[in-house]
Amino acid sequence: MRVMGRRLPCWLLLSCSLGSVAGAQRPTERSLAARLAERVRAVPGAEVAVSYRDLATGDSIDLGADVDFHAASTMKIPVMLEVVRAAEQQRLGLAQEILLINRFHSIVDGSPYSLNAADDGDSSMYARVGHRVAVRELLERMIVRSSNLATNALIALVGADRATAAARALGASRIRVLRGVEDQKAFDAGLINTTTSADLAVLLRRIERGEGLRPSSASLMKDVLLRQEFNDEIPAGVPAGTAVAHKTGSITATLHDAAIVYPPGRAPYVLVVLTRGIPSEAVARALIVDVSRLVWQHSSESAGAVAR
Repeated sequence: MRVMGRRLPCWLLLSCSLGSVAGAQRPTERSLAARLAERVRAVPGAEVAVSYRDLATGDSIDLGADVDFHAASTMKIPVMLEVVRAAEQQRLGLAQEILLINRFHSIVDGSPYSLNAADDGDSSMYARVGHRVAVRELLERMIVRSSNLATNALIALVGADRATAAARALGASRIRVLRGVEDQKAFDAGLINTTTSADLAVLLRRIERGEGLRPSSASLMKDVLLRQEFNDEIPAGVPAGTAVAHKTGSITATLHDAAIVYPPGRAPYVLVVLTRGIPSEAVARALIVDVSRLVWQHSSESAGAVAR
């Protein structure tokens, strides 16, 4: 797939929203923003958005946070929100079983298309086609293994427009879920799922704090996000053993990670890193890992300054 959207120089994406902690002597958010921008500039052609929200200190940093990116698999977060919301409203049950099929319809003209197991993060789900699968298991596979088949089955069940509405209801004002995965006709027509780093940060903060959600629903979603099996981006930039609830996403020249990071003994922080324009996935991954490492260092220093 090719990447859609207008390309901007990295420096045009930079904007900083600076928080403060009264009376604390610590590195400023501006110094972190400068270090992040310097790291991004080391990758020619890279377009990067970062949103950081420290729930312990109140620190907040945004780099290009309101720029729209192809959401890739991060769109599975609003889909998860809508599935859980539908369960709260008793429009479906998480134990409810639905017939799993590998046949979907393009939003362009209704023509059918199928997914390829070789292109899916969870090829094992295809052995379940033709069988009934619980909604809870589909939700789990969509996040933990990033199953495209499970995602499309859930979107067919709850609706892409409702997934967008669920995100908007929690304050994510720009995120847009138009369709399921691999609708090539829609992609060719420029009909793509989009997000900003700020919107994903809003959703993760709401999930962590249980704001606008039942406690049991917030707990369920955090538990699923904590079991994510693809941990080579944000989790790789923090000390081994640190709990990270997150969702990754990737397409051609695009790699994302959106996370709640749980340092021991203190409140967590939210970090979202979106990248595009980087042909090498290894280079993009190294960039996200370094951003994660810089944020971890800053967060640790800031929390230590507040404690003093």
